[in-house]
Amino acid sequence: MRITVRHMAKKLVLKVTAGADAPERCSQAFTVAAVAVASGVEVSLWLTGESSWFALPGRAAEFELPHAAPLPDLIGGILAGGGTITVCTQCAARRDITEKDLIEGARIAGAQVFVQEAMADETQALVY
Repeated sequence: MRITVRHMAKKLVLKVTAGADAPERCSQAFTVAAVAVASGVEVSLWLTGESSWFALPGRAAEFELPHAAPLPDLIGGILAGGGTITVCTQCAARRDITEKDLIEGARIAGAQVFVQEAMADETQALVY
C-alpha cells in the first residue's frame, strides 16, 4: 500500500490575466490572493493584460463588482500582509506604465522572474 502525503504549498503565485474586461475572474484572483495572505501563505500576485492598470494609484477604486470586496481593500491586505504585486514587463510597456507610476509596494518584472517564482519548491501557481 502506498500512502501519499500532500504538503501545503508555502507560497502561492497567482497570475491574473483579466481586468475590468472580465470582472468576476479578476475579482476572484485578488480575493484568493488576499485570503491566502490572511491565512499566512506567502503570496506573489502577477498582474498581466488589463489587470496591469490596477497597479496604478486610484485605478483599483474605479473597479466595481456587486457582492465583491473592493479591490483597494484587497490590494491593501495583500501588501500589508507581506505579499508582492508585480506587473508584467511587456504588459507595462504596452501601456506605457513605468516603475515610477506604480502604487507603493508594486514592481515590474518579466517572465524569467515569474517562472523562477512559480517553479520554486513548495509553491503552487494559479492563473486566473
